[in-house]
Amino acid sequence: MKGVLLAFLRKEFAQALRDPRMRALLFIMPVVQMAVFGYAISTEIRGIRLAAFHEPGDARARHLADRFFASGWFVPVPDRGLEPFALIQSGKADAVLVAPAKGLTRASGRGEAEVQLLVEATNAAKARAVEAYARSILAAVFPQPSGGGIALDVRVLYNPAMESSVFMVPGVMGMIVTLVTIVLTSMSLAREKESGTFETIIAAPLSVGEILLGKTVPFVLLGLADCVLVLLAGSLLFDVPSRGPLWMLALASAVFVVTTVSAGTLISTISRNQQQAMLGSFIFLFPANLLSGIMFPVENMPAAVRWVAYLDPLKYFVTLVRAVMLKGGDPWVFASNVAVLAAMAVLMASLSFARFRRTLE
Repeated sequence: MKGVLLAFLRKEFAQALRDPRMRALLFIMPVVQMAVFGYAISTEIRGIRLAAFHEPGDARARHLADRFFASGWFVPVPDRGLEPFALIQSGKADAVLVAPAKGLTRASGRGEAEVQLLVEATNAAKARAVEAYARSILAAVFPQPSGGGIALDVRVLYNPAMESSVFMVPGVMGMIVTLVTIVLTSMSLAREKESGTFETIIAAPLSVGEILLGKTVPFVLLGLADCVLVLLAGSLLFDVPSRGPLWMLALASAVFVVTTVSAGTLISTISRNQQQAMLGSFIFLFPANLLSGIMFPVENMPAAVRWVAYLDPLKYFVTLVRAVMLKGGDPWVFASNVAVLAAMAVLMASLSFARFRRTLE
């Protein structure tokens, strides 16, 4: 019994560890991911982009804005010639502090001082934190009763009820589509190699492009079908609005699905069997989900690891879906994020094509 067990142990360890790629997946990638996530993931809300509108000579409003930026929670954003609402709609600011038209100093002298705070609330947790920070800073700057006669008028935009589902459903949509397309695509080619049918495909009178299209187009269509299902479920079950045009959602979904299917195909060209393809898919999926901004704000991440988030296609898709569904679809936000996704799709599709052709040769 003991000898049989030891023989099985030696066999399984040798089979699992003989491939250098499998050893890297098992022992190196967990350490790398733990280091990245330990630095990157934080539930504390910082790096809130704040624009302050006040008269140049309004000393009291300027002092209040300086205290916001000195708190460590907010970072200044120039107005760039845009109105307060346009700054938030375009995604260039998370909040805007607006002083009275004739100046906070003059309004305070008349006892009518009111500072308006516009808050982008697609992320309900972040919006609540922004409001709490603003009230604590106002109380610290003007500690007299009722804030020294200064009231804070908070205007919550895009999610007035601050419901978490409105923020999470677009992110969950991206997670589901990423999971389905990458796992299924990567396993498909790996399964052909493992079952021995890959040689039959190679022997067929087909070009590399025809084989790749035949193996990937079905998963593109499945991914798009999942997009439609999740959108319908979000609208019917959670009352998530869709304020932007449908063609924006359709185009964003199509480009994103092509990107993730290309990523799955690239993983399959590196993997020798289904086990490697599965592990490779999950090594891609975990960082993609955690660094996408679905649960943890990208702005909170240290600059040293933030660049990893900007290599994540899911980050751009989640930004696109939230911008279109919740904010109406700002043209610049839509065009810039779709362009990045398209570039990623072209790059990964080209790498997949090159590796697959090398495999055939």
